[in-house]
Amino acid sequence: MKQLKTLLFATVLCIGTVSFTQAQSKVAHINTNDLITAMPEMKAAQAELETLSKTFQTDLQALGTELQKKSEQYNAEAATKTQEENAKRQEELMTMEQNAIQFRTKAQQEIEEKRDVLFKPITEKARAAILKVGRAQGFEYVLDSSAGVTIVADGKDLINDVKKELGI
Repeated sequence: MKQLKTLLFATVLCIGTVSFTQAQSKVAHINTNDLITAMPEMKAAQAELETLSKTFQTDLQALGTELQKKSEQYNAEAATKTQEENAKRQEELMTMEQNAIQFRTKAQQEIEEKRDVLFKPITEKARAAILKVGRAQGFEYVLDSSAGVTIVADGKDLINDVKKELGI
C-alpha cells in the first residue's frame, strides 16, 4: 500500500511537472517598423509616393498662381468694370478657389489610396516572413516591439533572422 501511494505521488508529480513546462510559452519579439523600413520595396514605394506627391504639389501651385494672377487682374480692373461684371468675376474667383480645394482633397485621397496599395504587399511579406521564422524556431508568440509598445520579455529578437529570410 505504501508503494502504491509512493507510485501515485510520483505519477502526480510527474504529470504536474509536464503540465507546468507545457504551460510556459516560447516568446520572441521584433520591431516591425525597423524591419519594414529596411526592406528595399519600402524605399521604392516611398520614392514613388514622393514623386506622386510632388506632381500634385506642382499642379496645386500652378492653380494657386493662376488664381492669384486673376485676382490681381480683376482687382486692378475693378474700377473700370460695372458692378455686374465685378460680381461675375468674384463668382469666377470663388469657383476657381473651390476647384483648387477640391483638387487638393482629391490629391490627398489619391496619395492615401496609393500608399495603401503600395504598403499592403510589403507589410504582408514582412508578416509572412515573421510567421515563417517564428514557427521554424518554435516560438508560440512573436510580439511587436515597435515604438510606443513596451515589451518586457526575455524572448529572442527575430529581426536579424527575418531580415536574412527576406534577403536584406
